[in-house]
Amino acid sequence: MEQTGVTRRPGRKRIGVLTSGGDAQGMNAAVRAVVRGGIHFGADVFAIYEGYEGMVAGGEGIRQLGWDDVSGILHRGGTVIGTARSVDFREREGRRRAAVNLVRHGIDRLVVIGGDGSLTGADALAQEWPGLLADAVAAGDLEQAAADAHPALMIVGLVGSIDNDMVGTDMTIGADSALHRITEAIDAIASTAASHQRVFVVEVMGRRCGYLAMAAAIAGGADYALIPENPPEAGWEDRMCQALQRGRSLGRRESIVLVAEGARDRSGTEITTDTVKDALKTHMGADARVTILGHVQRGGTPSAFDRSMATMMGYAAVEELLAATPETEAQLIGLRRNRVYRGPLMRLVRRNQEIASMVDTGRYDEAMTARGESFGELHRILKALAEPTPTPVSGEPKRIGILHAGGLAPGMNTVVRSAVRIGHDAGHVMLGIEGGFKGLRHDQVRELELSDVEGWAALGGAELGSRRGVVEPEHLYPISRAIETHRIDGLLVVGGFDAYENVHALIQERDKFPALRIPIVCLPASIDNNLPGTELSVGSDTALGNIVESIDRVKQSAMAARRCFVVETMGRNCGYLGLMSALSSGAEQMYIPEEGISLSGLAYDVSRMRARFAEGRRLFVAVRCEGADEHYTTDVVAKLFEAEGQGVFDVRQVVLGHTQQGGNPSPFDRILATRLAFRAIEELTRQLGAGRSDAQMIGLLKGTLTLTPVAAMDELIDWEERRPVKQWWVKLNRIVRDLADPPGPA
Repeated sequence: MEQTGVTRRPGRKRIGVLTSGGDAQGMNAAVRAVVRGGIHFGADVFAIYEGYEGMVAGGEGIRQLGWDDVSGILHRGGTVIGTARSVDFREREGRRRAAVNLVRHGIDRLVVIGGDGSLTGADALAQEWPGLLADAVAAGDLEQAAADAHPALMIVGLVGSIDNDMVGTDMTIGADSALHRITEAIDAIASTAASHQRVFVVEVMGRRCGYLAMAAAIAGGADYALIPENPPEAGWEDRMCQALQRGRSLGRRESIVLVAEGARDRSGTEITTDTVKDALKTHMGADARVTILGHVQRGGTPSAFDRSMATMMGYAAVEELLAATPETEAQLIGLRRNRVYRGPLMRLVRRNQEIASMVDTGRYDEAMTARGESFGELHRILKALAEPTPTPVSGEPKRIGILHAGGLAPGMNTVVRSAVRIGHDAGHVMLGIEGGFKGLRHDQVRELELSDVEGWAALGGAELGSRRGVVEPEHLYPISRAIETHRIDGLLVVGGFDAYENVHALIQERDKFPALRIPIVCLPASIDNNLPGTELSVGSDTALGNIVESIDRVKQSAMAARRCFVVETMGRNCGYLGLMSALSSGAEQMYIPEEGISLSGLAYDVSRMRARFAEGRRLFVAVRCEGADEHYTTDVVAKLFEAEGQGVFDVRQVVLGHTQQGGNPSPFDRILATRLAFRAIEELTRQLGAGRSDAQMIGLLKGTLTLTPVAAMDELIDWEERRPVKQWWVKLNRIVRDLADPPGPA
């Protein structure tokens, strides 16, 4: 990157940022947030190129960055400031040279983006800092005044690792993007495997952490997965083959086994892809094919999730670092329960290293517990899918109906597949209701066998169909009659706001229609992400990915002109997609329903655009949610900008439309759909066993699967705007705006 417009001002705090260890998609988003966040808050920011190698070398290895130096890097994979594993930095003399180079640049605050080894190196530098500077002064390499001006090195760490192997954060930068690459590969492999009825054994990265293998197995609908933290018991080869044969008995033409690169058996013997291939040959007679994905998992464009998460973390790192004092303990910035989390860096790193030791010494139960609740939950789900243990049923089995309502959302099919599989294992008869509540009225109900839903995990759309619209009073009798006719004992309603509104209406009429007194669970599936009782809905991550990918392409098309793009997203009266796509794509402006649009605001934006283009910029992206304002439509905003641009720039509008609802669900949505479906069927099973008839909304609240009574909707919903009263993501608008434009002259 070229340096542009940088100015060193005496007395300003100076921050260094480096990426170290293995690269991870999303590192550039973090670097951009640190640089722009630092400048926004009045600091000078320096990139340390090639990680600790550049710190030791000094010179051109440490360079100040300006606002525009990090333009256009958000969508790029890898790290634009480079990374390397430094042998010199491991020695005290190398760290002394590194400390001298930092002080010569006036840097005593450091953002380190890397794995636990990189973060441990930063801590060693901070602990030795006073002694290193004293040695440098004694050797004549540093003036005493310079050493006195920087008595301590203050550190903040961000975890950049595709392995998702760090305690203190639910996700590490790059893990979601790597999961995208793996899932795309599994989807592609499944196609060719099905053509030839083959078995494939796929190796994924992860070192001593099985997250990628577990998550990819769930998202890709694989038959089996082997991970380091929970080695299989003796005889695992037979159980694996039984899982594959069970899939074939359900009509599957392909079989896929995932092997984490650090997998082993209970005796500590390594399990490789060749080990699995040989076992399949011996126990099943299968001639398996092996695919080792390798570094393709690190490559490619970062996902929308990785961009937004890394941006939030980088921004928080700057806030933390600028508030730090020499006495402040070094902090790790992570993500917990969908919120930015701050924790003691080295205490978390040491806990993380302890898990590796647990795996190496065979303390597998401790390792599973130490990985955290969500890791254990994924493992339980994977085990239930791969090695089901059907529940014996005494008496007549219960009949659970599944229907969709509202607009389509990617991941609906994943919900149905998971619900049918866990429902069958619980001894229930699972019923598919085609065409939503209208289909229920018209008796479009059929029994769903396991073979009916095979292959649905990765399928977009909704095979059962879905319809918008509200249940009218005259529909209540035929709906209750259909419930009686088909002997439906419980109902899983999957969909958006219409689905929730309809269930809310049904439970109000239970006194008049006793057939409606059955347990009901609402499961959120809506790209709008505007539902009560949950912070995330199935489908919203896929839609966000589609939007960000489209904006990336739009940006590329503008390279030859000075152009403003006004991009319209879906969302109705909820601005989630608008705000999060602006955060993930680096848009300069956003218009969301929660804030509205004003003429004075548009005039200000025109002045911003003129100033930007006068400075030589070639692009301005404004994201407008479809429900932002009924008068200032996308067309009106675009024409206003065009008129006021006075030829300095031209304007194009991009209405993405239903492309946001299309495509196969993202790995995140597939996993969320599976988690919610499992918990929903468990709740229905519990209620049926207890003779209850509660109506519940299942959702993800602060990272935890939670049940909320449907009766509480009146308190949680703004009915006029059709969105929750409280929306956790709205406060992120500050980050979007702070990183959009450089501050004015000091």
